[in-house]
Amino acid sequence: MAATGEGKTPKGESHLKVVAGASAGTVFEWYDFFLYGSLAGFITQHFFSGVNEVTGFIFALLAFAAGFAVRPFGAIVFGRLGDLWGRKNTFLVTMMLMGVSTFLVGLLPSYEMIGVAAPILLVVLRLLQGLALGGEYGGAATYVAEHAPPGKRGLYTSWIQTTATAGLFLSLIVILLVRTNIGEDAFRAWGWRIPFLASILLLGVSLWIRLRLNESPVFQKMVDEGKTSKSPLTDSFAKWPNLKLVILALLGLTAGQAVVWYTGQFYALFFLERVLKVDGALTNTLVAIALLLGTPFFILFGWLSDKVGRKPIILAGCLIAALTYFPIFKALTTAANPDLAAATARAPVTLVAHPSDCHFQFDPIGRMSFTTACDVAKGALAGAGVSYINVAAREPGPTLIRIGDREVPSLEGGGAMSASEFKAAKEAWTKGFAAELKAAGYPAKADSAKVNKPLVVGLLFLLVLYVTMVYGPIAAALVEMFPARIRYTSMSLPYHLGNGWLGGFLPTTAFAMVAATGDIYYGLWYPIVVATVSAVIGILWVKEMRDNPIEA
Repeated sequence: MAATGEGKTPKGESHLKVVAGASAGTVFEWYDFFLYGSLAGFITQHFFSGVNEVTGFIFALLAFAAGFAVRPFGAIVFGRLGDLWGRKNTFLVTMMLMGVSTFLVGLLPSYEMIGVAAPILLVVLRLLQGLALGGEYGGAATYVAEHAPPGKRGLYTSWIQTTATAGLFLSLIVILLVRTNIGEDAFRAWGWRIPFLASILLLGVSLWIRLRLNESPVFQKMVDEGKTSKSPLTDSFAKWPNLKLVILALLGLTAGQAVVWYTGQFYALFFLERVLKVDGALTNTLVAIALLLGTPFFILFGWLSDKVGRKPIILAGCLIAALTYFPIFKALTTAANPDLAAATARAPVTLVAHPSDCHFQFDPIGRMSFTTACDVAKGALAGAGVSYINVAAREPGPTLIRIGDREVPSLEGGGAMSASEFKAAKEAWTKGFAAELKAAGYPAKADSAKVNKPLVVGLLFLLVLYVTMVYGPIAAALVEMFPARIRYTSMSLPYHLGNGWLGGFLPTTAFAMVAATGDIYYGLWYPIVVATVSAVIGILWVKEMRDNPIEA
């Protein structure tokens, strides 16, 4: 193939084919990756049934986050290959690895069948998915940017940015179709596996599309001229001028982008279904509608970044999100579960307990029993999705739950009570406590008929709009920061450190913060602080690099 430069596609290959080919494969990989996040509740039931409910859900989120934890390592491994071996060949390998791993999740035996081996195998497959995704994004973004005409890199790469939302949207649609066709009971028992198994069909289609693409013209030109890097890792991370850019890309751009993205597209979903107790199928429908409405704005902000720059749009999105998350999520509570919002205002809940009686209810090995009165009370409140205030008693004594002007003593499981006796006593106490909550107006779950669906969709759309601001221009910004010979390696690491670690662990961290404090909004401090810090660093130290030449 003849050498070609930036913005010139190889003979017979159109810009549309390049963007469509790179995007189709990336949609498939995000579909695979997001299936797990959307089905975390079912994963808890089938793979973490040997631990308590709170630990099980945190474990399920940790297994979800495990795929994100290894993404930076995938970025290093496949980024190096991409700078040595070529963009196209590398993202073909990552696609195969992702597709096979996802298909195997659908075949895994449950905890009841093979015990602890089930969650271990699940985590192994999640790690393989994370490695693959760590190599995918940098390749697709670099490939499209190196084909894009000058002055249109933001527009062209913004199509790649839509793939994450499109993949999540596709996963939600497939889940919704399966749930509605086979029913909730069948879906809970075995139907949740179908979306994972169906991914093998998408893998075949995506491979067929990508095999028809040619290599990036910029990379091919470097190969023809003998200018490729012989040691991409050393050139990227062992030389201060480039390492400085990597650090600034992480702290001043991708950290804020990541937490805004995961708050808008994942934590909002967890918040509706897990905290506000909105029906799962309805939650998926509302989120899918908001994503559909918001997706065109990825393209809009990518195009706009070609006019005004990448940095102003990304950092404005971070700051606006940080300033408005609390009112948006409080409005979500009122719109999605008005009975819960009314009960919280009318009969606020306070937990009065001595600090020595309370423990953080996360048991990694499933061997601890949380039997103190404080632990029993916190577990019941977390399970009910009720926000409460912690008040520390000055002296050890009975743990009390105040629901408005009523007091409910908690159950003390210590002393001579056996495990079976405690279980029976806890079930009886929990049933009585649920009756007390109901009498105070607290619903066991959100009434779907009372959900203000247009308002919920509007609020979710606003969260997605923030996502499009920070995510639409990010690929172009990262591509333009680094030289072509080490671009795949250099841009992949800060992107996946931000999105894999700071973003990927957001649902787990936020849920743990809520469980520890009792405040259903407390987890929002995580994205607010990170987005604010990222915006400040970006404003002060990140340079605008719009229209930088990217062939060198």
